[in-house]
Amino acid sequence: MLALRLLNVVAPAYFLCISLVTFVLQLFLFLPSMREDPAAARLFSPALLHGALFLFLSANALGNYVLVIQNSPDDLGACQGASTRKVPWPSPSTHFCRVCARVTLRHDHHCFFTGNCIGSRNMRNFVLFCLYTSLACLYSMVAGVAYISAVLSISFAHPLAFLTLLPTSISQFFSGAVLGSEMFVILMLYLWFAIGLACAGFCCHQLLLILRGQTRHQVRKGVAVRARPWRKNLQEVFGKRWLLGLLVPMFNVGSESSKQQDK
Repeated sequence: MLALRLLNVVAPAYFLCISLVTFVLQLFLFLPSMREDPAAARLFSPALLHGALFLFLSANALGNYVLVIQNSPDDLGACQGASTRKVPWPSPSTHFCRVCARVTLRHDHHCFFTGNCIGSRNMRNFVLFCLYTSLACLYSMVAGVAYISAVLSISFAHPLAFLTLLPTSISQFFSGAVLGSEMFVILMLYLWFAIGLACAGFCCHQLLLILRGQTRHQVRKGVAVRARPWRKNLQEVFGKRWLLGLLVPMFNVGSESSKQQDK
């Protein structure tokens, strides 16, 4: 239990450090290298378009990250003891989290990177957090590949060029042909690639469970759920105004779970 509580502190700090490093590299390396193009138009320069797109992705990723933490699932143990609100539990969708020390409604799992349980109140923000984190990491990787290609005059036309970049760069780094800052960017390329693929896979898996009307806790326990149309399951999590929540980080966009919490 002590190790889990320690991981619950270290993992969010790790995520924030990666976010800070990514922002610094984008601001002080990738954007200045794009502004050096003399043929670029002043209004629609690559640096301006790149900065706007990266700002959109990072703002949505960090915004939904904050909302996942703020909109914690209700503690049904506390609600059960309140006279003004009676919650019929235990049920197949409730679970007691040892890390958070509370019973949550429609418990899915405990996310150590947010230090919070994922349930009915913050499921939509968690899915969008995974989506935009994946897009921001993969986009940063593409920008980093373009930067390394320009600085080191490396061609990535061959499919295996990215796979052989790390061992080749390590040998060149110790021989003095590659600078420390360039080697750091190359290491970040593989980290962005790994995080981007992991978040994309987790997002797809979570969407599949939502379409089925299940949670990871129910799948792990082998709990059968009532069959419902996939559109209703999707609307229960993302709400009717899902497009607004997709573009702007916000909590209540008319989802069924949010309405139930307000009653």
